Amino acid sequence: MQPCTSCQNAFGSINPGLLAEIERRILVSDGGMSQFERDGVTAAGAIEGLPPIALTPERSSPHDWLPYCFPPALLLLSLAIIAGTWLWLGAPAADAPHFGSGKLHCVSYAPFRDSQNPLTPGLMIGARQIAEDLDQLAGISDCVRTYSTGNGLDQVPAMARRAGLKLLLGIWIGTRPSENLQQIETAIALANDYADVVSAVIVGNEVLLRREMTASDLAGIVRSVKARVKVPVTYADVWDVWLRSHEVSAAVDFVTVHVLPYWDDLPISAVRAAAHVGSMRQRIAAAFPDKEIFVGEVGWPSAGRMREGALPSPANQVRVISNILALAAQQNFRVNLIEAYDQPWKAKWEGTVGRHWGLFDSEARALKYPAGVPVRNHPFWEIQMAGGIAFCLLIFAVAYGAGRQTRGQSRPATWFAIALVASVSGVLLGMAIERTLLQGFGIAGSIRCGVLLAVATGGPLLCAIALMTGVAPPTFSEVMGVRGDRRLPGLSLALGAALTLTTLAACETALGLVFDPRYRDFPFAPLTMAVLPYLILRSFDRRQMAGSPPLAEAVFCVLFGMSAACIAFNEGRENWQSLWTCAAYLALGSALWLARAPGERTGFHFA
Repeated sequence: MQPCTSCQNAFGSINPGLLAEIERRILVSDGGMSQFERDGVTAAGAIEGLPPIALTPERSSPHDWLPYCFPPALLLLSLAIIAGTWLWLGAPAADAPHFGSGKLHCVSYAPFRDSQNPLTPGLMIGARQIAEDLDQLAGISDCVRTYSTGNGLDQVPAMARRAGLKLLLGIWIGTRPSENLQQIETAIALANDYADVVSAVIVGNEVLLRREMTASDLAGIVRSVKARVKVPVTYADVWDVWLRSHEVSAAVDFVTVHVLPYWDDLPISAVRAAAHVGSMRQRIAAAFPDKEIFVGEVGWPSAGRMREGALPSPANQVRVISNILALAAQQNFRVNLIEAYDQPWKAKWEGTVGRHWGLFDSEARALKYPAGVPVRNHPFWEIQMAGGIAFCLLIFAVAYGAGRQTRGQSRPATWFAIALVASVSGVLLGMAIERTLLQGFGIAGSIRCGVLLAVATGGPLLCAIALMTGVAPPTFSEVMGVRGDRRLPGLSLALGAALTLTTLAACETALGLVFDPRYRDFPFAPLTMAVLPYLILRSFDRRQMAGSPPLAEAVFCVLFGMSAACIAFNEGRENWQSLWTCAAYLALGSALWLARAPGERTGFHFA
């Protein structure tokens, strides 16, 4: 408040603080003229009748210190939230794995590592690599199952004999008769040469499920192989295919059924997975009472997207396998776990979840769950917590620096918003990086995950500066330079560019989850980090409420709303990853809906 004219003339040399006190005593009116001035009395004369004014500084009240204590208190609260959340997420999620008193009966084996892909023409796996794997697997299993005799897998019988392993020898049957014939002839020769190692021959894997051959043709191949080997012969497929394949069942020595609760048309949660396996085995046994029922594939993924209530995680993988093995021992039936090693090459066809079914990781070839070590869903939680705390501190530091530059006193609501952004970003940063490393396979996947992680880390920092400086995000038309030649300030341009990238990345993931969802991951962590700051920034600007959003923003808003509704309906209410991602899409749509063209807003204003 500026002193009145009379006070300035009479006491121009007095300390400004004392001058303000004098003016408060004179009671300046809204019009700038004191009551004494209206009565014709000078300010100097009016002061003569006043009691003496102490020239000592006025004692500070608690309200004077509140603006300085408020941000540090919120910072401490944000740090506590981040630390507490990661202490909870990093706690042991399951007991140490217990796979029975002895070894596993059998485990699926594929030797491919790193970038090795069985579909690469001419790929041959060396004998040393196979020998290393089988020597390792001999420590946990009595048997391995293969699916093909190509790519160097014809060396497995000799290596298995050396390692002391039994072998379920697989023949890959596809759509090419010449390749089928080569596989068959090789397998027959191996089964006869290594009769002490090969305990059975599996002719084809899910051929009927893929609809690559008729049941009658497949049954004919099974009979031809059976006539030329001395070991039992079978065929492997999922349980519902077996229920309608009685012609094939008549040709096999025993039924090899795949029961994968995660991949069922109606996905089964980890809690009910073992009971489901037992139920399906009994159903197959009732359909084929004269055949032994061998569960040829059963397991659970350790990472990937949810399918309804089926959540891939390390803890759930251990829980499902332990429960199934206990059930198999109780009911006396054989199972083959899928699979020995994670298979990176499957990601191209089955997404993140396809590459994470192994008991060993693919890079270090190390057992994921050593005996006696509790299982954590986030084994690197300490690093993730530390990174989140550091990012939270950075957001507060950036906001504080922006506030000092503007030399303005921020409202408590502004610091509340910054604390919310910092807390959420600090918690989710570790998840976002973790999922980027898991999901960033292939060129397209790496670009998608890289863009999402970039906007997830850049958005909170930019919006913290914008909240402190009062800069509103521009519209898409302003960013693209459609509206005249007016150049945007640097911060506005950065905000607009980041929001544009966020919108495009979200649009790509949303449409993918609508039209091709089966193997796609939910980007809930990086998307939330990127979207929340813009929603807060736009919500604080009450002047944005007038008028209607620009056409581009309105179109994206409708797209995200319709996509969220479709995804939520398709994925079901048990899929929290889906619901969280849909909420992020709706939040982004809301932030876009609050955008206004330059002519419809006059600046940034906090309510």
